[in-house]
This record gives sequence, structure tokens and C-alpha cells, in this order.
Amino acid sequence: MNDGFWTAFGASLLAAAVTATGIATIRRFAGWGERNTPYFMAFAAGVLIAASFLHIIPKAFTMNPDAPAWLLTGFFGLYLFNRFVTAFVCARVPDADEPGLGLVPTLGIGFHSLVDGAISSITYTVSIFTGVVATFGMVLHEFPEGIITYLLLRRGGFSEPRAALFAFCAAALTTPVGVLVSWPLLRLVTGEMLGALLALSAGALVYVGASHLLPRAEREHGRFTLVALAGGILVAVLIVFSKGA
Repeated sequence: MNDGFWTAFGASLLAAAVTATGIATIRRFAGWGERNTPYFMAFAAGVLIAASFLHIIPKAFTMNPDAPAWLLTGFFGLYLFNRFVTAFVCARVPDADEPGLGLVPTLGIGFHSLVDGAISSITYTVSIFTGVVATFGMVLHEFPEGIITYLLLRRGGFSEPRAALFAFCAAALTTPVGVLVSWPLLRLVTGEMLGALLALSAGALVYVGASHLLPRAEREHGRFTLVALAGGILVAVLIVFSKGA
């Protein structure tokens, strides 16, 4: 294992810790957590989308001539998976207090967090800076993801202790597991294939920001979601362009 692995694994542990903080916050300060979740989501969306377009996507395009196709595949691949979970699988949850809420959609979140771990491996394999840029946005969106996962389980009829435990396992632990599973496999890929995987990851990141975080933030009608979004974009711009300074 080289330094890149330990950096990626450390980043995944940080993401898991932030998710756990979100779960603990919504349990201890339920009102504050629900009021401010839209702002965390909007800020994280700004970072993810801006960082993807300003650094990760251009980097992938220089590594693989077919990167645009892989970018599109990553975006719509995650979209189709989420459609499957929400429209097909969640409809079969009979005991939830609200339709489509409970354990099964949490499994979808678990898979998403597993993908986050794989994205961390891919980006840190390309370069430490690319990994840091991607990780920063992912870590920020872990906090609201922990809150959302916990609330889904609570509304699905789970007790507070069980909801917290299942949310932690699904949304937090799966991220470092994703790094552990994906990192050995990346040792076998060529530079061009790594560019394809980076573009695939960028498509997934753009999807998470534009189609997952922003719509949820807007549904809450927060007064300052636009300010939070702009703040996230500004932070990503500063991070990306500080490298060339």
C-alpha cells in the first residue's frame, strides 16, 4: 500500500465521521438539523458541480479521448440506478409509515456511499490534488446524507437506536469499504482506462450535485439556499485556481 492509498482511505474515514456527525446532530438537535440541511446540501452541490467542471472533467479529457462518453455514462448510469431504487424497489416496502421510505431505499444510499469510496480511490490514483478536490465536495455532502438516511428510517417505522445504527452502517461505513474494495483493482488499469474511470466518476459527482442535492435543497424553500450554493461554487473555484497560483 502506498501513500495514495492511505490518503484515500483517510479521506473516506473523514467522510464516514462527517456522516456520523450528521446522524448524531439530527438525533440531538432535530430542529436545527432539519432547518439547516437545505443549506448544507446547496453548499455541497456548489462544490461538487464546480469542482467537477473546473478540474476533474478537464483532467479526464486529457487522459482519454473517449472521456465525454464515459462522463455521460456516469451521469445517466447513476440516474438509472436511482430511478430503479425509487420507482421499482421502494414501491415494494409495505410497512413504511410513508410510501417508499424505510430500509430498502437506505440500501440505495449505501450503494451510493460505496461508489463514493470508489470515486475517492480513482481520484487519488490520478493525483493527490484531484483526490482532494473530489473529496472536499463529497465530505460536505456526507453531513446532510447522514441526516436524510436517519430520517428515512425513522419515517419508515424504525426506532431511534435502530435508525441510527442502520444509517451509520449504510451511509458511513460503506465509504471506507468502497476504498478497500476498489483500490487493489485500480492497480491493474492503464492510464487511458484511469481517465475513463475519472470521467465516469465526474458524471456521478455532477449527478449527485445537480439531480440529488439541489432539488432536495430547493424543495425545503430555504431563504438562503442560493447564497449557500454560490458559497460552494466560490470555495471550489478558490481551491482549483489556488493550484495554479
